[in-house]
Amino acid sequence: MSSPVRRLAVGIEYDGTRYAGWQHQPGRETIQDSIQKALSAVADHPVTVAAAGRTDAGVHACAQVAHFDTRADRPVRGWVLGANSHLPPDIAINWAMEVEPSFHARYTAQGRTYRYCILRRATRPAILRDRVCWTRAALDAAAMHEGAQALVGEHDFSSFRAVECQSTTPKRHVDSISVQADGPLVVLEISANSYLHHMVRNIAGTLMEVGAGERPPAWVAEILAARDRTRAGITAPAGGLYLWQVRYPKSLQVPETAFNRAWAMIAGLAGD
Repeated sequence: MSSPVRRLAVGIEYDGTRYAGWQHQPGRETIQDSIQKALSAVADHPVTVAAAGRTDAGVHACAQVAHFDTRADRPVRGWVLGANSHLPPDIAINWAMEVEPSFHARYTAQGRTYRYCILRRATRPAILRDRVCWTRAALDAAAMHEGAQALVGEHDFSSFRAVECQSTTPKRHVDSISVQADGPLVVLEISANSYLHHMVRNIAGTLMEVGAGERPPAWVAEILAARDRTRAGITAPAGGLYLWQVRYPKSLQVPETAFNRAWAMIAGLAGD
């Protein structure tokens, strides 16, 4: 008699620099393929994973969440240690837990938080070259924060939507958005129910024009109202973007990975 099917969730972090994004693409190396290969080795049968957020090429994650089904009977610690032994150094599973069959990493999530990190200094970074967006401009974080507040709430985000976006609606609800300076770092943090393709990077590129003094903070509201992608700023580079947190109902007790200490380390490396 075969074992019953169990659904498990895992928490994943990765450096997305050398990958073509999360989602499987024939002939290209992806995060999903690496995770599935590792978990399949532990399960001793093919495993398919679904993620909370399908990050693009070059984008990183501190707290990605994925789920999969299996008949394999392994302790939770065994899933973590076993999968990590089959993963490359730039991908790691931090935790695993059994969840209800109705749990879905993407659709059960109540919201996601992204951080976009900009390094403002005269010289290009070496250690952080693929982990921040570098600019020589002396960005005004306060002006960027002021302009960003126009994006809070439910809006049509067509002005910040990639042409190839496949979403059936351009409407999204932004719960909060902030821009703060930490020495030479400027960090944009945005929390929303979900996102359009390249939405955060397009917002970052727009706010950088405000921070550089090329546009006033009120311009962000004008761009939002225009519903025209050609009116907004550039798509900021992928390397500065991090999937920071995925939020689920408290009752599910899905772990929330804390990365404050890691972020402080990054800030220290970026400092003068």
